[in-house]
Amino acid sequence: MSSTPMPDSISKQFGYILKRAQQSLRTKMDLALKSNDLTMPQYAVLSAVEFSPGCSNADLAKAAFVSPQTMQAIITTMEKRGLLVRSADPKHGRRLITQITDLGEKTKALADETVLKIEANMIASLSKEQVDQATQTLLTCIENLTEN
Repeated sequence: MSSTPMPDSISKQFGYILKRAQQSLRTKMDLALKSNDLTMPQYAVLSAVEFSPGCSNADLAKAAFVSPQTMQAIITTMEKRGLLVRSADPKHGRRLITQITDLGEKTKALADETVLKIEANMIASLSKEQVDQATQTLLTCIENLTEN
């Protein structure tokens, strides 16, 4: 593990280590997804729209961990590239429905392979039990932080 310019009292805290892991994963994914001509937020959008066609801009922003304003720019770029198409929602006047295109599906399928390789590398030295326990621990942390 690389050294950090933080004292042990901080660098060994669970939250700090979690953030370092997240940042390392994000960096690896951003670099790897460049070969698919995608950013991590764009990959998240393709995943969300494929899973839930027609989801709102706000939902997509949450899925990609960006602001609604940033999401608008991301969607516009992806629409220009032919990865997404938007159309008026017949039930809600001004609301736009976002859907993945055939090109978007193909791009996402290639990116899925890239992402799965990174995740496999991340957990390669862990047993299935360790991965399951870490997953459950992180889900519990999320639950603890999202409770009122």
